[in-house]
Amino acid sequence: MAARESAKRGRRRSGAGPVLLALGLSAGAVQAADGVFELGTVTVVGAPVKSQAAGEAVLGQEEIARNNADTVSDAARLLPGVSISRVGARNEEMIYVRGFDSRQVPVFVDGVPLYVPYDGYVDFGRFTTFDLAEIRVAKADASLLYGPNTLGGAINLVTRKPVRPFEGDARLGFGAGQTRKAAVNLGGNQGSWYYQLGASYLDADSFPLPKGFKDYKSRPTDTGGSRENAYRTDERLSFKLGLTPNATDEYALGYVRQEGEKGNPVYTGRSTQRNAARYWRWPYWDKDSIYFLSTTRIGGDNVLKTRVYHDTYENGLDIYGDATYSRHDPTSAYKDVSKGATIEWANYSLAGHELRLAAHYKVDEHDDAGQFYRDVTTSLVAEDTIALSDRWRLTLGASHEKRDAREVYYWPRGSTSATNGLARLGYALTQQGDEVYAVVSHKTRFPTIKDRYSARMGRALPNPDLKPEAANHFELGVSGQPWAGGKGQAAVFHSRVRDQIQTVVVPSGACGGTQCDQAQNVGRTRNQGVELSLAQQFSARWSANASYTYLQRTNLSDRRVTLVDTPRHRLFAAVRWLPGTQWELHATLEAEQGRRVNFDGAYRQLGGFGTAGVKAVYKPAKDVALDFGVNNLGDKWYELADGHPMPGRFWYVNGIYRF
Repeated sequence: MAARESAKRGRRRSGAGPVLLALGLSAGAVQAADGVFELGTVTVVGAPVKSQAAGEAVLGQEEIARNNADTVSDAARLLPGVSISRVGARNEEMIYVRGFDSRQVPVFVDGVPLYVPYDGYVDFGRFTTFDLAEIRVAKADASLLYGPNTLGGAINLVTRKPVRPFEGDARLGFGAGQTRKAAVNLGGNQGSWYYQLGASYLDADSFPLPKGFKDYKSRPTDTGGSRENAYRTDERLSFKLGLTPNATDEYALGYVRQEGEKGNPVYTGRSTQRNAARYWRWPYWDKDSIYFLSTTRIGGDNVLKTRVYHDTYENGLDIYGDATYSRHDPTSAYKDVSKGATIEWANYSLAGHELRLAAHYKVDEHDDAGQFYRDVTTSLVAEDTIALSDRWRLTLGASHEKRDAREVYYWPRGSTSATNGLARLGYALTQQGDEVYAVVSHKTRFPTIKDRYSARMGRALPNPDLKPEAANHFELGVSGQPWAGGKGQAAVFHSRVRDQIQTVVVPSGACGGTQCDQAQNVGRTRNQGVELSLAQQFSARWSANASYTYLQRTNLSDRRVTLVDTPRHRLFAAVRWLPGTQWELHATLEAEQGRRVNFDGAYRQLGGFGTAGVKAVYKPAKDVALDFGVNNLGDKWYELADGHPMPGRFWYVNGIYRF
C-alpha cells in the first residue's frame, strides 16, 4: 500500500483535477443538453429514402448515466451481443462484439478512427463517457462508409452538440477505492454557430477485493481488502466549434486532449509460469486529436461531406523487478501518429435512391525508440440505399482497400489489398418502423504493424506478406414494438472467418534455437448465436429491460484450440421504479457463463457469475440529482481473466446539476 501511495504522489499532474472540482461546485442551473452531433454519425439516412429501423444499436446519454457507466467499456456491456474482457497482463479493458475483438471492430469518435496504429487495439477503460451523446454499435451490417477493417462491425462514440443558447451540466462523484470524479460540459448554439466544451477527471487509488478472495502466489501481494497497484487517473479536455451558415451546411473543428496513467495489478492465480506476475506501471498514456468535419449541400440533389484528422498517441511503460516498485528498467516508450482524410459524396437525383461514394486515405506511423514504421491505407466505397416500395428497402455496398508498408525498420516492405461487400434487405412491418431484415456481408481486416513486424522480444520472425483476415456474415432479425409499451429486437447470426492470423512454429535458427514463432494466415473460425432484447414500459412509474446473448465460437482449423475471452451465455437486466416525483429506484442483474481463458499453455473455464446492483436517485430540485448506489451487492468473487479479480462490493455517490 505504501508503494502505491508513493507512486501516486510521484505521478504527473496537469492541474485539471482541482480546476474541475472548482468548476463542478460553481456551475449554474437548468437542463442538460441532449443534442447529438449528427455530423459525427456515419449512417445518416437522407429524406429521399424513407427511414426504417436503424441497423446500429444506440445507447444514449441518459442510459449511460443511469448505469453509472463512466467508461466506454462500462457502457457498451449494456448492449446485446457485446461482452467485456480484461487483458490482465496490461490492465486493459477490451470490447468483443459477437466474439470479434477491437482489432476487428474498430472504434471511432464522430466517425474518425481512434484505434492505436501499431496493434489496432484500444484500452476502452481509458475513454470516459462524460462528454458523449451516444454510443453506436454496428455489427454484420456496419456501413462500408466507416472505412477499412470493419470485419466484425464498428463502434462510434458520438459527442454532444448544443441545442440552446447556453446549456450544460456539472457533476461530482465519489466511490470505493478512493474513487473521485468530476466533469463539466458547457455548450451554446447561437444559430449560425455553436460551441461545445467538456472537461473531466476520473481518479482512483484502488478497488475493493471481494469476499473470500485469496492470492495464490508463493509471495502474495494482495493480502488486504484493496487491490494493490490498481490506481488510475484519466483526464480529458474536449472542445468543438461549429458553423451553420444555413439550414443544410455545417462545418466543425474539434480538439481532444487525454492524459492517463495507471498501475497494473499483479497476477494472483495458480499459474506456475515465470512471467505470470508482472510488476508494471504506465506513467503516461496520452492522446491528442484534432479533426475537421463538414457537410455541404450542392444544389438540390448532392451533399459533400469531409473528415480530416490528426491523432498522436504517446505511451510509456515502467517494468519493475518486484512488488516494492523501487527500481525499474528504462521506460519503454513509443509514439504513434495517425492522420488521414475522408471525402464522401451523396446523390439523391434518382428516385428512391440514396447513392454514396467515398474515398479514405490514412497514414499510420509507429516510432519505437527510433525504429520507424509507416503504413498508408486507401479505400474506395460505393453504397446505395434503395426504396423498392413503401415497405421494402435494400442497401448494397462494395469497397476496395489497399495497405502499403511505405517505411519499415530493417525488414522488407509489403503490400496487400481487400474487397468488401454488403447487402441488407429490410421490410417495414408497420409505419412506426417495426422491421424484419436479412444481412449478407463480406468484411476484412488488414494485419497491423505488430502482426507483420513484431519480433516478440526475439521469439518470432516477421511476416511482411500477411494477407487480410476475411469474414462472411449472415444475419436474420426483427425489431420493433411487439405490443403496447414494449420495444424488442431478436437476431440470429452466423459468421465464418478465413485467413485468421494465428501464431505457428516454423523451423529457423534466427531466434537463438531451432524454431521461431511466426504470424500466418492459417486460422478458420466460426461465430454463431442469438441476440434477444426487450424494453417494457409497464406504467408511468414502472419499466424494465433485459438483453441476452448466446455465442458459440469454434476453431474450425483445429478444434483442439479453444477460442477464449468471451462467454457462451450473457444476460443483463434492469428494473426502474418511480415511487414519487423526487425519487427513482433502480436494480440491475448481470450474469454470464461459459468463458474460457488461457492458462499455463492450455485453457481453463472461469466460473459463471451473477451480480446485482441497486441505485437510488433523489431530485431535491428540478435540475439537481443525487445518486446513491452499490454494484456487486453480494460481494461476489469473479474474474474475466485468470488471476485478475474484478471489484467486490462497490459503493458510489454522485451529484449532477443541469443547466
